[in-house]
Amino acid sequence: MDIVGMTRRRGSAARINVQLMLRRLQLTSGLVMLTYLFLHLVNHALGIWSLELAGHGLVLALRLWRSAPGTIALYGAASVHFALALHTIYGRRHWVLPPAEWIRLWAGLSLPLLLIRHAVTTRLASSLYGFEPNYERVIVVLLTSGTQGLQLALLAPGWIHGCLGLWFRLRHHAWARRFRPALLILFVMLPLLSAAGFIHMMGAVEGAGHRLPPVDAALVVHQAALNGARHTLVTLYLAVIAGTLIVGQLRNALERRRLRRGSAGSRLLARSASCEQDVLE
Repeated sequence: MDIVGMTRRRGSAARINVQLMLRRLQLTSGLVMLTYLFLHLVNHALGIWSLELAGHGLVLALRLWRSAPGTIALYGAASVHFALALHTIYGRRHWVLPPAEWIRLWAGLSLPLLLIRHAVTTRLASSLYGFEPNYERVIVVLLTSGTQGLQLALLAPGWIHGCLGLWFRLRHHAWARRFRPALLILFVMLPLLSAAGFIHMMGAVEGAGHRLPPVDAALVVHQAALNGARHTLVTLYLAVIAGTLIVGQLRNALERRRLRRGSAGSRLLARSASCEQDVLE
């Protein structure tokens, strides 16, 4: 019995250690992506002052995220966070969640759409076709394609998901509760300032009564290939999410079926034992 008890305790301790490790990975990868979003929003907000200032910020951001450590950190964090999200979706036994959790889930699943668009329109376009983004070029592409609203909307879900996830981790600390008003102001105001900066930059690029600058020729030639790559990645992402959800629900249904069979078997054994007892009596 002692051996059995020790084995169970070791197994329980191992599961707890695995859960702690997964939570740390989730927090670390989430902080990396939240930092990326924070800097992205701040960079847009600099456009309130001038397009040039935002351009200088973009140069610094590109140096950071295109460096070897930055690339590994950003895309590695995104991959780890996505894998952990799939693990959570597959392992969830029920979907009765409070509203805040539903919002965080929706926002988190929307974040990769931003990263896919970013990776294709900037990183892939730069690596394959030599397109070097600056705010003027990016805004011209968005204005000519009519997707400037989408660019602003895609930043919001990731910011909401990251801030909610961080708050769920910090809310148990007294210091975090004391700073809650300041954190709430930052949570609300930064996206608004970012949107204001981006709108100001769009106005600066369009100019009052002036024609838009021409779109980068290399990007025009390869735009169809970039759009195809983006659509393929988005489709693959949505298929993986849906597949994981379906497989998880099938697993849950099989487990419930086994439990019902086990319960029915236990009741049958109990009835048999009762009948035998009646006969003996």
